[in-house]
Amino acid sequence: MIVLKTSRELSIMRKAGQISQKALRLAGEAVEPGVSTWELDKIVRQYIESMGATPSFLHYNGFPASACISVNNVVIHGIPSKSTILKRGDIVGIDVGACYQGFHGDNAWTFPCGEVSEEARALLEATEQGLYRGIEQARPGNRLGDIGHAVQEYVEARNYSVVREFVGHGVGAKLHEDPSVPNYGTPGRGVRLLPGMTIAIEPMVNQGKAPVRILDDGWTTVTQDGSLSAHFEHTVAITPDGPVLLTQLD
Repeated sequence: MIVLKTSRELSIMRKAGQISQKALRLAGEAVEPGVSTWELDKIVRQYIESMGATPSFLHYNGFPASACISVNNVVIHGIPSKSTILKRGDIVGIDVGACYQGFHGDNAWTFPCGEVSEEARALLEATEQGLYRGIEQARPGNRLGDIGHAVQEYVEARNYSVVREFVGHGVGAKLHEDPSVPNYGTPGRGVRLLPGMTIAIEPMVNQGKAPVRILDDGWTTVTQDGSLSAHFEHTVAITPDGPVLLTQLD
């Protein structure tokens, strides 16, 4: 069931989104060679809790950390660790959620660690732009297929692959709500977008082929072919005036 949000609920979600975005930025600013992913997770948790919110991911279905931190060929759900030390040239996907007054904000970004290869930088740019192409379609009267198609068309035109096994989702009082928001699709197909809907649009894009696999820890998801992967995400509200990013600082 898709839950439409009231103006009051959207206001709370905006605050949750701002907390989540600031935590993400602080972690991103700390990405540098020699830093562990555990240290980045600590930054995220401390900031979220200092704002009177709680990390959405901590203990969610048993996840052991406050942020998912995914390096290089890890697509999503990387578990922070003191033994995972960043190196120059890595790309580091950080996925952060914050729950404030009962509502969630969810966002992700992939950061370069120092100077990265031209191939890695091109992947980051394409995935980020694919996200914004999808967001442009998040308007009343459009359908979910319009969002997915916009992402897919942009990314695949640059010879990258869209992950199929994992998709975006509704966000609200629950971290994951209806509807599912694929990063691929057919224009004019799928659920019609209505004012009050709040969705996480989150392209996961591989440099190589699309298939992924989950490691034995039950969380860490990697590219099957070992290629790099990037992940970008915003929580978006559908409004009569078009898409509004709830995970964006003023």
